[in-house]
Amino acid sequence: MHETLNSMHPLVVFSFFVAIILAILLIAKGVYVVRQQTACVVERLGRFKRILLPGLNFIIPFIDRASRPVSLRIVQLDIKVDTKTEDNVFVKVPVAVQYQVNPAKVREAYYKLEDPQEQIESYVFDIVRAEVPRKTLDDLFLSKDDISEAVQDSLQKVMDEYGFIIRRSLITDITPDAKVAAAMNSINAAKRNREAAEHEAEAAKIKLVAAAAAEAESKKLQGEGTANQRKAIALGIAESVRILHESGVSEREANAILLATQFFDMQQSLGQNSKATTIFTPLTANGGGEALTAIMSALSAFSDFDRQENKKLD
Repeated sequence: MHETLNSMHPLVVFSFFVAIILAILLIAKGVYVVRQQTACVVERLGRFKRILLPGLNFIIPFIDRASRPVSLRIVQLDIKVDTKTEDNVFVKVPVAVQYQVNPAKVREAYYKLEDPQEQIESYVFDIVRAEVPRKTLDDLFLSKDDISEAVQDSLQKVMDEYGFIIRRSLITDITPDAKVAAAMNSINAAKRNREAAEHEAEAAKIKLVAAAAAEAESKKLQGEGTANQRKAIALGIAESVRILHESGVSEREANAILLATQFFDMQQSLGQNSKATTIFTPLTANGGGEALTAIMSALSAFSDFDRQENKKLD
């Protein structure tokens, strides 16, 4: 072959090498590799021809033109919408829209929209500002998921025509005006304080009722104990009088003896149990007799008074 090339005219040799180089360049120009999760639009002489899928592809050099890669991955677009509620509270509603190009509609996504993010943002503003003014601030916090679903459904119906799939539409937070938020916090704090005060008052009421019930029960038991004590004392006195009377002691003398006995028992009890440091007692030799005489006189006076009252009644 070397001898053949030497025997050929130099111009022919040069043309041969140029043809080989051009062929290699044409083959290289016609090979197009598309990466995973991307697609390319092929235009032939300015007109749409086909879609190149991931992998090795071939195009006609200088006639076909492959566009920049179109990503098929999910993209998140964060949008902040300023609007107001039904009760005239201005709020910021951040919306996160997750979308991607439909692999079956790459042509529509490439040709129909110049700026898909701006288009999505415009629709989100329109939908949110149509939904939020229908709700009060409290209802807005409760129906956040409903608004997210409304945004997603409306966007999907519109963007499907342009070759986009709306995967999710999330309202991540609702931020009212700073003054409104401070007022809401004050209202909630006052509400919690009132509930705490009500619970404390109820607890105090329960304690008072329980204490009153316990005191009433204590008084009742104390009264029953006093009554039983007096009943037992009365029965004991009656039994003592009966025994003295059977022993030949008159009723008057028996009563006097019992009164004197109780008087001296009282003095003994004072001396043993009382906190008093001084007790006055008769110091004369016949002090006990004088006390007994005084008791008898009192008993006699009481008997005379009782007889006079009975005559009046008769």
